Amino acid sequence: MKLHHGLLVVNMLVVIHLLTANANPVAPQETPIGEKWWPSSWGPQDQRGAANRITPKKIQEAARLIQTGKIYSLGHVYEAGMPLYGNRHFSLTIPGSPTGGPFGENKMVYHDEVFSGEIGQIGTQLDGLGHIGVRMAGDDYFYNGFRRTEFGKAYGLEKLGIENVGVFFTRGVLADVAAYKNVNRMKIGEAITAEDLQETLKKENVTVGEGDVVLIRTGHGQLWMKDNAAFNSGEPGIGMDAGQWLCDQKITLVGGDTWATEVVPSEKKERPFEVHQLLLVRNGIYNLENLDLEELARDKVYEFAFIFAPLRLKGATGSPGNPIAVK
Repeated sequence: MKLHHGLLVVNMLVVIHLLTANANPVAPQETPIGEKWWPSSWGPQDQRGAANRITPKKIQEAARLIQTGKIYSLGHVYEAGMPLYGNRHFSLTIPGSPTGGPFGENKMVYHDEVFSGEIGQIGTQLDGLGHIGVRMAGDDYFYNGFRRTEFGKAYGLEKLGIENVGVFFTRGVLADVAAYKNVNRMKIGEAITAEDLQETLKKENVTVGEGDVVLIRTGHGQLWMKDNAAFNSGEPGIGMDAGQWLCDQKITLVGGDTWATEVVPSEKKERPFEVHQLLLVRNGIYNLENLDLEELARDKVYEFAFIFAPLRLKGATGSPGNPIAVK
C-alpha cells in the first residue's frame, strides 16, 4: 500500500510538472544569442527598454545643449522610388483632384491622400522592440522574454508595440566614422569596431554617457536616391564588438545613415543581423535607420539635443518620422 501511495505521489508530481511546463515554458539558460536575457532590469513587465533612461535630468541636460537654435532635419523624404528593403513597398495617391468639394458659398475644396506600405519599416524608420526576436524552444522570444505566441497578433502586437516607447528628448552624439577614416564613403561590408567609435569620438572631443543617442555616419547615405541598387546591396556599419561597446555605455538609441545600422554582409555569414538582436532583444536599445546625417557632419555638430516622437501606432513594430537635432 505504501509503495502504491509513493508511486501515486510521484505520478502526480510528474503530471503537475508537465502541466506547469506547458503553461509557462522556460527557455534554456544558453540561447542562440548567449545567456538568458530576461527579466529586464526595469522589471518583468517592462515594454520600453532603454527609453527608460531618458529621465527628467537627462532631458534638462539635452535642453542645455541648445545654443543657436539651429534645427537639423535627419529624416529622408518619403517618396516613390526611395530605397526599400526586400519586397516592402510605398505608395501615396491623391484620390481625385480635388478629392472633395466645392462646398458652400465659399466654394471650399480639399485634398486627401491614400497611403499603402509597411509604415513602420520603410524610409527613415525606428525599429521597435517587437521587431526582432530569437527562435528557440518552440517559440520566438523578444525583449524581456516576451513570447510571440502570447502577443503576436495579425492586427497589431499586444505587447512591445511602438506606442509604448514615448518621446525621445535626450543628448545626441554624432560619430562621423567616415571622416575619422578620412574617406568620403566607407566600403560595403566594412565593419566598424569599438576602437573605431572610441577614436572617432576622441577626435571629435565628445564622450558617450547613459541615456544618450549615438548616430553613426558612414557616408553610405549619400547613395540615397542616387544609386539605390548600390545602397541596398549591402552596407558598412557596426559589428558585434562596437555594438557591445555601445550597450556597455547604456545608451538609449543608435542610428545610422544606412538601412540596418549594422554591417551587411554580417561578420559571420551564418549569423545575419546579430547586432539587431544584441541591441533590441538583449538590451532594449532602439535602432534608427536611413538617417540623413550629411548636413550635421558638414557643420561638424557632434553634440546636440536629439528629439523624436514616434507615431503612436498601436501594435506596430516600428515608426516612420523625421528626427531632429537642435544645436
